[in-house]
Amino acid sequence: MPSRYAQWMYDWEHRLTSVDNNRVVRPLEWGTEFAQSWPCQNGWRPGQSIADPGKFLLDFNRRIVAASDEFYSYLKPSDFRLEEREIQVFSTREVPDPKLEAQVQGKRGQFLRFTSPVKTPYPENNVVNARWFPAQGRRAIVLLPHWNADAIAYNSLCRILNMLGIAVLRLSMPYHDIRMPRETRRADYAVSANIGRTLDAVRQGVIDIRCCLDWLEQQGYSRFGILGTSLGSCYAFIAAAHDPRIRVAAFNHASTYFADVVWHGQSTRHIRQGLETEIDLERLRQSWMAISPMAFFKQFARWPKKSLIIYAKYDLTFLPEFSRQAVAEFARHQLDYRVVALPCGHYTTGETPFKYIDGWQLASFMRTAW
Repeated sequence: MPSRYAQWMYDWEHRLTSVDNNRVVRPLEWGTEFAQSWPCQNGWRPGQSIADPGKFLLDFNRRIVAASDEFYSYLKPSDFRLEEREIQVFSTREVPDPKLEAQVQGKRGQFLRFTSPVKTPYPENNVVNARWFPAQGRRAIVLLPHWNADAIAYNSLCRILNMLGIAVLRLSMPYHDIRMPRETRRADYAVSANIGRTLDAVRQGVIDIRCCLDWLEQQGYSRFGILGTSLGSCYAFIAAAHDPRIRVAAFNHASTYFADVVWHGQSTRHIRQGLETEIDLERLRQSWMAISPMAFFKQFARWPKKSLIIYAKYDLTFLPEFSRQAVAEFARHQLDYRVVALPCGHYTTGETPFKYIDGWQLASFMRTAW
């Protein structure tokens, strides 16, 4: 039986998860059309018929893991530009919080925009968006929020990092806020029961991160880090495994296999509901191996870097056992890392007092790790 504190924390997590009541259950789709522009084709030609889409994607995942530098390669964009515009919340809730809307009313910000090297069927998603928080010096990071974050989440952390002399690009991940397709109210297309589209979204997110580093280099920055939360931590890990410029990395919630989080996580129960009648966990794990941090520890270890791993002891979304497995992999590969276990859950990490503890750990690490 859980302790009284644990039960209190689990009850709090359940209440926070229930706030979002607009989740949509969608059936399994293989999404092989998203593979048409991927590298690692191995003789397959786009438009060629696929007799067994499930086997096709399993084989593709094996090739991607074996040649991941090719899969996450890209052509540098030529249309980087800074855009000043009014700040918007882009809430994913059924009923947006009027207090958040009031916070940004009349305020403006600078945003880096460019065309993503990964083209999708959704025009809104094809233009990358990153809020720019400049700072003097040579240190800069790319910050990735959590899944379904609104457009102003983590802005306070960005300003704190600025005060420490660290510039920040807060990236809108694929299918999030201003990049959200018109037919959706949430970032459902970033993680869903569409296997190929989810693979493609992670590839796009990782490549967009690397493009942000290209722009930061053009601005004169030379010391780079990355900070990702939840889904953002997955993107951050894979980017750090494939880009030697990243020397400081903070993973705010960490896990091993993409499929395990979706299958067991509280906030992805609606996705599992659409999947489990057609596919089991092991098959899903192999179908999403190419976007799982567990597949890329060898690549991650190629270049020296300092890492911070934060996980929550009462997490019902990134289960603590998955986070501890990730920590074990860091130890097995003899990486330079530090671990912090917060006495809260996934959603409660963003609540008082835990958000201040979490922010202090992240900012302290980023201040001293360079």
